[in-house]
Amino acid sequence: MRHNIAGNKLSRNQTLRKATVRDLAKATLIQQRIMTTKAKAKEARKLVDKLITLGKGGTLAHKRRAFSILTDHELVSRLFNRTSPLFKNRMGGYTRIIRLGNRAGDNAQLVFLELTEKEEIVVSQPKSTAAAKKDKVHAKAPKAPKEPKVKKVKEEHKPKEAPTAAEDKDEKAQAKETKGQPKEPVKEIKKKEPQTKMNTIAKFFRRKTT
Repeated sequence: MRHNIAGNKLSRNQTLRKATVRDLAKATLIQQRIMTTKAKAKEARKLVDKLITLGKGGTLAHKRRAFSILTDHELVSRLFNRTSPLFKNRMGGYTRIIRLGNRAGDNAQLVFLELTEKEEIVVSQPKSTAAAKKDKVHAKAPKAPKEPKVKKVKEEHKPKEAPTAAEDKDEKAQAKETKGQPKEPVKEIKKKEPQTKMNTIAKFFRRKTT
């Protein structure tokens, strides 16, 4: 008969069972929701409720008792300053168990063990692929500054300067000289006829007649 024997051994000895339950309780206080088997969740639930009750006490003795279980100063301060104040208006029922289904490997029943009152958690939304690519491009090393482009200035067409009086006289004298000289005859360039068989025969007969 199992008289005066409470709880589940979880197929572990005393020290391993104590460490398993303590780790599950610490994870529940930090993450506010964990997934585990139904047997482990029932054992960890008792310890989580006990720790939240100590946190609501708030005395130095309660802090020492909580530290003897958790062995973490930061987690103890979080328990007394942030987690336990959420349950001021509750006299019990600090945790809940939500059934999920059976595990594929060993067919164990999985559950969620979570706190009934949770802190507000801001979850940052993942960036889109386009925004992520832009961030990568901006994160690269900056390129060397380009040299300033020099604009080519078009040369303005300057007006021709008016000829002086002396230049006008020289031009007129040259024009008079060229008028008196006879023009050179333009030589007419005869086009060469293409040499064909008929042309060569015609030339041969012309020579004979002459």
